[in-house]
Amino acid sequence: MLAVVRSATLLGIAGEEVAVEVHAGPGLPGFTVVGLPDATCREARDRVRAAILSSGLSWPQERVTVNLAPSGLRKVGAGLDLAIAVGVLVASEQAEHPPQGFAFIGELGLDGSVRPVLGILPMAASLQQCDLVVPTNSAAEAMLLTRHRVRPVVTLREVVACLSGAHPWPTPAPVENQLPAPMSPPDLSEVRGNRIGRLALEVAAAGGHHLLMSGPPGAGKTMLAERLVGLLNDLSPDRSLEATMIRSAAGLRLVDSGLETRPPFRNPHHTLSQVALIGGGSQFIRPGEISLAHGGVLFLDELGEFAAPALDALRQPLEEGVVRIHRAHASATLPASFQLVAAMNPCPCGFAGTLSCRCSSAALMRYQRRLSGPLIDRFDLRILIERTDSEALLAQAPSEPTAVVAARVAGARDRAMARGVESNRHLSSAALEKHSRLDPPARALLGAQVTAGKLSGRGVRRVRTVALTLDDLAEGTGVVTAETILLALALRSDLLADTLGGAAHEVVGVSTNSGGSFAAGGRNR
Repeated sequence: MLAVVRSATLLGIAGEEVAVEVHAGPGLPGFTVVGLPDATCREARDRVRAAILSSGLSWPQERVTVNLAPSGLRKVGAGLDLAIAVGVLVASEQAEHPPQGFAFIGELGLDGSVRPVLGILPMAASLQQCDLVVPTNSAAEAMLLTRHRVRPVVTLREVVACLSGAHPWPTPAPVENQLPAPMSPPDLSEVRGNRIGRLALEVAAAGGHHLLMSGPPGAGKTMLAERLVGLLNDLSPDRSLEATMIRSAAGLRLVDSGLETRPPFRNPHHTLSQVALIGGGSQFIRPGEISLAHGGVLFLDELGEFAAPALDALRQPLEEGVVRIHRAHASATLPASFQLVAAMNPCPCGFAGTLSCRCSSAALMRYQRRLSGPLIDRFDLRILIERTDSEALLAQAPSEPTAVVAARVAGARDRAMARGVESNRHLSSAALEKHSRLDPPARALLGAQVTAGKLSGRGVRRVRTVALTLDDLAEGTGVVTAETILLALALRSDLLADTLGGAAHEVVGVSTNSGGSFAAGGRNR
């Protein structure tokens, strides 16, 4: 007898519909799985057999062949177990054939229990509107799409009883009762001093610019980076669904109401491998940290300690917003539109330029060579974070809170949206030329920087983009002045210069109060 059961498998972060065809007929008893299954799929033979026997059912003494169609698509994971088991029971006439609109996703335990698997959400998205049978612990995730009627089950025996009509299909609990409460992000008011750091953080949030901070240990680099996501707008509906699917494919627990409504913040350790950072894998393509940060912030602390090949692999995703994984058995394109924030010490000991520095010239050169020029050039903002003085550190007056700065950032983002982009960082050269007009002194200043070899063609575009963001924060007219260009250049300084901190304060030429607000182009806020 032949049975056909609908299911799905995972490829990267995308689901692919699979038709599980099971045939039981005459021949020597055996069980064969064909259709490009991976090792986990092939092991379904033993899991399914034990689950059927543990459920009080009989294993067919026939030749059983399972075909996973389409045959040219590689099948990964244990999510096909439940569909295979249902197909075997139907083919051996121990269960009723599922109605046309049913699909099954779940792993089987040897005791007959139905267990959750990675990527329920993207696999469910690959299926047309149907009755979707999933493990109880995965029901909340599957319900996020709202186009399926979710049927949560606990055991294989329960599935057989529901198919025969002996028991009704269970009703899932409301989603909000199954997910953890959101956590409040840290507030910017907790940051004392660090005027240049706060300014750079606001500009980075407003324009989506990549930010590199260098400074001694304890200067507040990590503290600033952790507060960037609090300044960003909520994710758009499409971006929210993409980010949630990535978390689902990676096996991470969902947050808030299930959908990832807030920009994610990822802070991987510097010992992670290139595959863990970029994504991939030899057998099962998994999203890396850059995909998990999609729509949010990827913070690389101790940037100089990361492996150089892993850092250089970031260059293409930073430009294109996706990462393309190619393996012998499969290829996948994973979304990776993230904002990169990095922090590093100026030298291995962290005290370069002071009497406390213990690093030799050779050690300093080795440390600097870990970061390639093309990668550094992709940071729109590069600043030195100095240690906060005692007066600012012990001041009783609170700094400007996140809510106030986020309101300015939202205004700048709205101006970018009016230009047809999510943030100024995504403006094309033609759009930048249209919306950012340089006055003659500003054009002459940029020309002098190019002539002196301090800016590349990409650097000129980056500086102009930062200048436009500064103009947006100041609610300007789009005409970029030399003063604004000077400020953008000061926020893109040479981190190897010992006097960067003082030079930045001199060149900025803006008024910075204790809260961190600023004026650009002569417009006071």
